[in-house]
Amino acid sequence: MTYYSTRDAKQTKFYSAQIIKQGLASDGGLFVPEELPAITEQELQMLCSKTYSERAAYVLSKFLTDYSMEELMQDCEAAYCEASFPGGAAPLKKVTDSLYSLELWHGPTAAFKDMALQIMPRLLSRALVKTGEDHTALILVATSGDTGKAALEGYKDIDRIKIIVFYPIDGVSKVQKLQMATQTGNNVHVCAIKGNFDDAQNGVKKIFSDPDAKKQLDKNGYILSSANSINWGRLAPQIVYYISAYCDLLNAGEIACGEAVNVCVPTGNFGNIFAAYLAKNMGLPLDKLICASNSNNVLTEFLETGTYDRNRKFHVTMSPSMDILISSNLERLLYFVSDAEQTAAYMAQLNQEGRYTVSQDIKQKIDDTFVGYCANEEQTAQTLKNFYQAYGYLADTHTSVALHCAEQYRKDTADQKKMIVASTASPYKFAADVYRSITEKEASADTGALQDLSALTNTDITPPLCGLSEKPVRFDRTIDPAEMLEEVYRFM
Repeated sequence: MTYYSTRDAKQTKFYSAQIIKQGLASDGGLFVPEELPAITEQELQMLCSKTYSERAAYVLSKFLTDYSMEELMQDCEAAYCEASFPGGAAPLKKVTDSLYSLELWHGPTAAFKDMALQIMPRLLSRALVKTGEDHTALILVATSGDTGKAALEGYKDIDRIKIIVFYPIDGVSKVQKLQMATQTGNNVHVCAIKGNFDDAQNGVKKIFSDPDAKKQLDKNGYILSSANSINWGRLAPQIVYYISAYCDLLNAGEIACGEAVNVCVPTGNFGNIFAAYLAKNMGLPLDKLICASNSNNVLTEFLETGTYDRNRKFHVTMSPSMDILISSNLERLLYFVSDAEQTAAYMAQLNQEGRYTVSQDIKQKIDDTFVGYCANEEQTAQTLKNFYQAYGYLADTHTSVALHCAEQYRKDTADQKKMIVASTASPYKFAADVYRSITEKEASADTGALQDLSALTNTDITPPLCGLSEKPVRFDRTIDPAEMLEEVYRFM
């Protein structure tokens, strides 16, 4: 299978190893497959009897055709092993008679990003060999909290790869900050910026598109790549867990094969929900995709009006991984419902004016699948408390946003199809906010909230988060966004 840039009307072809190594297209666009492979009901029934690793290798083989099945199987078994995902990857928990939580946070950093970033470094290592690359890959990451730690953990001490993570100094939780600041590994670097996630993401994109920077890096034996969901090697593994969840519903007798279900995803950069869109268009029986936003509801407004407008107040919320006003993967959706020329025009308008409005025809195509809802801080806290008290289900703040939006969608539409809600982080990653939501009281300072939440709920602290406060802090630099390239050179 070959891939194109979302902005290249000439459709220059690339293979999967090339785009995984490169990350972002040279024209600033994102790579997309030339066509979507099919997943049939017979294949879904076959996958029901497979392990998660086997399901992942099978699905990825449809996209990464220059990787052998043996290579993919080796990488998937290493990525999703018991040591990394105790009890199994992506378990589906029944919360109510018709609502299921797809828990994507049982990996080494307690966030859904592990599902892709445990396998992506392995795919990149093979890509360097397959493409005959003799340079060291320098991974640049902008994070709103979870991607950074998951990427650091996935890439640490990997030969011929170095990684730098930039995060907004006041835009991540205390636990997330500690996770990154205490990261081990000889090839890693972490730096905070004075700004928000969009500032960090824009800074990374500028470096990628800077020809002088590329020349300087090449001179010193480096090539740039990305671990954000702008990289197809990060996005493709996310398709797997929606297919796997459907198989788990079949195995549990909760649905009949071919029965459509809805999916609700807490959304910031649009990658996680776009993976569900790809699965749907491959043939997975998904109906509506509910895009759940927090107070930074730029996507909710876009799905309602067809206008994407980032010119608005930025809110710092208790669901910081969703505090984003520029949702990069929306560009891929625009490509699928229009074409490269139109997508490039919209992206140019967004860059110049901070907004664009899609045509009515494009909006209708998006409306056929997507619907947008949002939850403010009060609604997030109340929903978290309600689900804990009514169902004994302890959610993190991001998952609570999705739970609120799923309930609101059902109330508005009376659609009673089975609903899969993507649960994206352990409640202990945001322990202080979770504790406050349930009790309406403040927990102990800093990571003491972990112990308070454990005592309150009689649940165990998620293992990767234990003992964080005792670990030595390695990274404490804070810079202006304009200094990001200089920081790259300093690390290089």
